[in-house]
Amino acid sequence: MSTNQEQLDLLCINTIRTLSMDMVQQARSGHPGTAMALAPLAYVLWNRCMKYNPRNPHWPDRDRFVLSAGHASVLQYAVLFLTGYDLTLDDLKNFRQWGSKTPGHPEYEVVPGVETTTGPLGQGCMNAVGMAMAEAHLAAVYNRPGFEIVNHHTYVICGDGDLMEGASHEAASLAGHLGLGKLIFLYDDNHISIEGNTDLTYSDDVARRFESYHWHVQNIGDNANDLGRLSAALEAARRETERPSLIIVRSHIAYGSPNRQDTKEAHGEPLGEEECKLTKRAYGWPEDAKFLVPDDVLAHMRQAVERGRKWEAEWNEKFSAYRKAFPELAAQFEAAMKGELPADWDAKIPRFGASEKPAATRATGGKVLNAIAEKVPFLAGGSADLAPSTRTLIASSGYFAKGHYANRNFAFGVREHVMCGACNGMALHGGIRPYAATFFVFTDYARPSMRLSALMNLPVIYYMTHDSIGLGEDGPTHQPVEHLAALRAMPNMCVIRPADANETAYAWRAAMLRKTGPTVLVLTRQNVPVLDPAKYAGAEGVLKGAYVLLKEKASKPDLILIASGSEVHLALEAQAKLEADGAAVRVVSMPSWELFRAQPQAYRDEVLPPAVRARLAIEAASPMGWREWVGDGGDVIGIEKFGASAPYQELFKQYGLTVENVIARAKKLLA
Repeated sequence: MSTNQEQLDLLCINTIRTLSMDMVQQARSGHPGTAMALAPLAYVLWNRCMKYNPRNPHWPDRDRFVLSAGHASVLQYAVLFLTGYDLTLDDLKNFRQWGSKTPGHPEYEVVPGVETTTGPLGQGCMNAVGMAMAEAHLAAVYNRPGFEIVNHHTYVICGDGDLMEGASHEAASLAGHLGLGKLIFLYDDNHISIEGNTDLTYSDDVARRFESYHWHVQNIGDNANDLGRLSAALEAARRETERPSLIIVRSHIAYGSPNRQDTKEAHGEPLGEEECKLTKRAYGWPEDAKFLVPDDVLAHMRQAVERGRKWEAEWNEKFSAYRKAFPELAAQFEAAMKGELPADWDAKIPRFGASEKPAATRATGGKVLNAIAEKVPFLAGGSADLAPSTRTLIASSGYFAKGHYANRNFAFGVREHVMCGACNGMALHGGIRPYAATFFVFTDYARPSMRLSALMNLPVIYYMTHDSIGLGEDGPTHQPVEHLAALRAMPNMCVIRPADANETAYAWRAAMLRKTGPTVLVLTRQNVPVLDPAKYAGAEGVLKGAYVLLKEKASKPDLILIASGSEVHLALEAQAKLEADGAAVRVVSMPSWELFRAQPQAYRDEVLPPAVRARLAIEAASPMGWREWVGDGGDVIGIEKFGASAPYQELFKQYGLTVENVIARAKKLLA
């Protein structure tokens, strides 16, 4: 390589470094050190390695990049700006400010070119596994000889903190088992964490750890500034097709800073004005210049725009030929990438009659899942080793595995966290509408990923069974109590707890139609009867979140019983007896607070007339939040302690979830 090219390379790298320093210094907040250390790696990735188009960040066959070490966001912002994404120098100057396109950590849909929201360490690793799974699945389903319309890699920069988190174990274990050969992790081994040197807490042999996961591992040592070594390692990783790859790079945080290199302070604090000047001097940079971008640097790095245009044009040409050769597959691929449901997607969903035997909503939910899967070929998902219990296998497909990537059932193993994190990655990648299934109580293991689904507006479907103490003998470790309240408290999370088979069918409809956030279907283990459509209002009311299931016989109600899930049946039994005693009682099924809140006020007042203050909510869960619906004049029958091990009928009796208790509490409200 010529001396001139080497000088230009270094100029570009130092531009990335100084922009990163300046962003953090101007904001007086942020993490400059990692960006300064990894600027050479970022330069190689974006200029010599990755396939992308800055003018179309959503081009389907682009390589995906995930900054799992999201605290180093300034590194990504600097490179996105320099390579021609829709970021300006003013955006960089606005780092961490209100309304800016450069928030403290990378945010999906806020920053052009950012593939996922990262910051909570380990999440990006799990998202990337999902992206690689999606790539492998779509390639197996749609590619044909001579027409590789899906053929890209997923690159991840992760750090010591990512690998300390248990999330990275789940991610790496699953990826190695599946042999995801187009997944490449770049591990920044900088030996520094917030409290000091990582030897305070961390002595893993990372190479052997990942080798034991069946990864291809390269350790290039203390060569973070050697562009040749970095390029060669990346090329070797791309050649490896049977295993995911890990490249270990020993870097020096805040590289070049006379007083901050290799210090904990460089991790999460601005360098300070004087140290910025000293560091720029060490780089041979004008020490008083801020946000300086030399013309030669911008011209060189903006060549990415033309490269990207050519890559996408070549792909478009290939896809046009593919469309002519395989029109049905091409149409299906385009619909899958857009998440567009077929016109008759719900045509096979069964209607359940009152004569059918009582069944758990997990069981009827599985039937509905399979009916939808028959019509929606891009619906795919799996469970955390619980498919026989959650009833979430797609019967027409096998398991996704090495050599069988076209299959639609994902066996995540006992790894709830990566299950949900990977489903986020699939949703981000596009082409798959993912669902994740486990027992409701085990959302405790998955909550960080579920929260990010909501934050990123991802339409992941969470299929959660064994919804209450109604699961019975397994006892309090498996019986959710506070979980409904916790997920209802999460912004943009839609929780639906249906009462019977037909409500479950409409809950699935609501989940499939929702495109702006995740949906949690909360389903029973115990059997519940089918609500007779001849006696009660139709289950399509689920789509509105709450509806009058059984109207009072009088002109207006004296009392409203409100319930979700299996407790709706308690409310109906109590209503019959209260009406027999002369009370006018309405029963409202309220499977989803979020869907109900979204309805016009007129509809909400129609279901819950403001003048009727006597309201009783019944739910086998924490009563937290129900005051919104029952008001100060109402009451709630719920659970405020942990469950116990016993048959569910006994538990419902002991916890006051009985017809007799509902009647007694109702009469107090009527008195």
